[in-house]
Amino acid sequence: MPNVIKNSLVTLAFIVTTVSPALSAQCGNSAAGFDAWKADFATEAKRAGVKGKGLAALAATSYAQATINADRNQKSFKYALDKFLQIRGADTIIAQGKRRKAKNPAFYRALEQQYGVPAGVLLAIHGMETAFGGFMGDSNVVSAIVTLTYDCRRSDFFKPHAIGALKLVDHGSITPATKGAKHGELGHTQFLPGNALEFGVDGNGDGVVNFYDLADALASTANYLRKHGWKPGKGYQQGQANYRVLKEWNAATVYQQSLALMGAKIDG
Repeated sequence: MPNVIKNSLVTLAFIVTTVSPALSAQCGNSAAGFDAWKADFATEAKRAGVKGKGLAALAATSYAQATINADRNQKSFKYALDKFLQIRGADTIIAQGKRRKAKNPAFYRALEQQYGVPAGVLLAIHGMETAFGGFMGDSNVVSAIVTLTYDCRRSDFFKPHAIGALKLVDHGSITPATKGAKHGELGHTQFLPGNALEFGVDGNGDGVVNFYDLADALASTANYLRKHGWKPGKGYQQGQANYRVLKEWNAATVYQQSLALMGAKIDG
């Protein structure tokens, strides 16, 4: 074999050997490769700015089989609007939303003055997501979102939310034990962690953004909608300027329709 070819092969082998460890671990569809992937993802998380507490939270995560089961069994968004409204308890949400608005009008008025988002929309989201804080989830947020990032179905989508969750641990907004929904959504209005990190607002002025505090959660929700194009004073029914912004909160058409309908009745 000519020396030039031999030397080229040796060089190529050296490159492959030295580069391979730096490549990201492969995603997986079972718990089998999760720990190896975590170790590799820790390097990526550190490069993204995650510090000691966040890295420790990553190391402590476990494969969330219940999250994977839920992710593969989503059905409600396939229902027709009437069925969806019935399943979600729209009448109850509207009634409770009206009572909540009437009980604390100054709070919702202040949110609308600051962000331009009316009470009906915020209350409809709050009711739809957690029954007004009645159930904010029983899954470990960090384990859930990290598992979804490892899973091959939507790794790229969930990766910034995993990084976000680890940074939220660093910031003290959540802990490694914080509970949320099956897909890692957290707090009163179920923010995905990356969105929580980017759009979170200290609504009660205590210096901490806590999505399990009502004022922080609703101010953050209003801020999210405003930053995604909400136009103060404009309508949010189908065909009106703000209806498209509801899609930024949830991509399911039936969900957007439900928010518009319930919000109008709460505000009405």
